[in-house]
Amino acid sequence: MIKNIVTSIKKSTGFIIIVCTLFAAACKSKYKGTALDSPTEGTINISVDESYKPIIEEQIKVFEASYPKAKIIAHYKTEADCFKDILNDSATRMIIATRGLNPKEEDFFKSTLNYVPVWGTVASDAIVVVVNGKSNDTLFTIDRLKKQLSGAMGKKQTFIFDGLNATSIVRFAVDSILRGQKFDSSVVKAVKSSREVLEYVATDENAVGFVGISWIGNPEDTGQVNMLKKVKMAYIKCDNCADSMYVKPTQLGILTKRYPLVRGLYYIAKESSAGLGTGFTSFLKNERGQLIFRRAYLGHKMSFYIRNVKINEKL
Repeated sequence: MIKNIVTSIKKSTGFIIIVCTLFAAACKSKYKGTALDSPTEGTINISVDESYKPIIEEQIKVFEASYPKAKIIAHYKTEADCFKDILNDSATRMIIATRGLNPKEEDFFKSTLNYVPVWGTVASDAIVVVVNGKSNDTLFTIDRLKKQLSGAMGKKQTFIFDGLNATSIVRFAVDSILRGQKFDSSVVKAVKSSREVLEYVATDENAVGFVGISWIGNPEDTGQVNMLKKVKMAYIKCDNCADSMYVKPTQLGILTKRYPLVRGLYYIAKESSAGLGTGFTSFLKNERGQLIFRRAYLGHKMSFYIRNVKINEKL
């Protein structure tokens, strides 16, 4: 009897070893060549609001040059599609958009992931009103924009947006300019991208376009300088300024909020531990990323100070 028990144990042990071996082999096959990412290496897919494309492309370029083992694959989309990705697509662990999570979205993550993704602002930018290069109509007020977009003003111009649904610029216009009123469809036209907005306005003297400042506000970008030969950035009246002056969307105007059409640039990182999304977020928030925002003439979050230095020429 004892002999039979020993034989049975040996057979069971052999079976367990075989099962474990096959399981390990299956795991090895499944994950072969797939390394877990860290803050400075690996591959990650992110979704980015299309209106931020120029500045985020520059940020990724510098980040990947600093960390050669890191690869960030950015998909440029409408803001609504970015949020669909972060909520429903497990492959998307980070988005860059013009808002953070609302309470309903935070509750969703608590119930599905047992944690809330980290989110916050890394910079601020402006919505730029652009007109044709031959136009002399370069002074706008928020009230005038509201009346024209809603059809309450006789003056007929065509207003060009990067889409009529789901884009952050359309949402901004509805929330911050129209304030509950609806677009007059007879004066509003949609194109597919911010670049197409600029190209449309460049060929139509009666057109007024809306784009994020990273598409047109960098005087060190040759392409943007050339576009400014075809379009003009309009001035918007600062209602909160004592002098009630008209303000151009400059970096100073963004930082002081004298320019009225300012919004935040947000990150949302869906990582429960430090991965590549966390590393890229840290890069954007800290000195090197902030210097890139500053050089691109956006509103940076970090303060930079200039110190007077006395140089000893005898050294």
